[in-house]
Amino acid sequence: MSKKILIVTGDAAESLEVYYPYYRMLEEGYEAVIASPSKKTLRTVVHDFEGWDTYTEKPGYQLESHLSFADVEPSDYGGLLIPGGRAPEYIRNDAHLGRIISYFLANDLPVGAICHAVQVFATVEDKSYFNGRLMTAYGACRLDVEALGAIYGEETLQADGNLVSGHAWPDLPGFMREFIARLEKQANLEASSEAAQGVN
Repeated sequence: MSKKILIVTGDAAESLEVYYPYYRMLEEGYEAVIASPSKKTLRTVVHDFEGWDTYTEKPGYQLESHLSFADVEPSDYGGLLIPGGRAPEYIRNDAHLGRIISYFLANDLPVGAICHAVQVFATVEDKSYFNGRLMTAYGACRLDVEALGAIYGEETLQADGNLVSGHAWPDLPGFMREFIARLEKQANLEASSEAAQGVN
């Protein structure tokens, strides 16, 4: 299994939802690669809950993306992470994102989507990947989850097969724990398969 993990995001990604997964992947010994519509310095944002009917937003850290979506070869990666924030609402319009996401779903590789990340799944032509799956997202994105044919889980962290989803940044510890567990399971399956082929 590849030790490279792809993170797809863009300007206005929620700071915690991109930085936390990025550094956790590095901590676990993976190469975390950030892709965006174009290779550039991204501006992240900080979303918080301060008594409004929705979240508030403030400027966050700057973050370098490593390559553009057009330059992504999905088969180079062992898993996919999709941060939330406002980035998903516009990166889903990129012509290359659908093929990237579809590769991970078609190959049953670990996919982690948190908060507004569910919005990018609109780019996937074959929605059967989501039929009857238990998923969650930020509450305002419940309709996006259900439009995929998935079941919106009331718990703020959901793990269904290769798909891990979280409600928002407070769920990041469990979200990353479940995602990493799936990476490890995938690696063990591939190692067992290779060992069996060696015996034969």
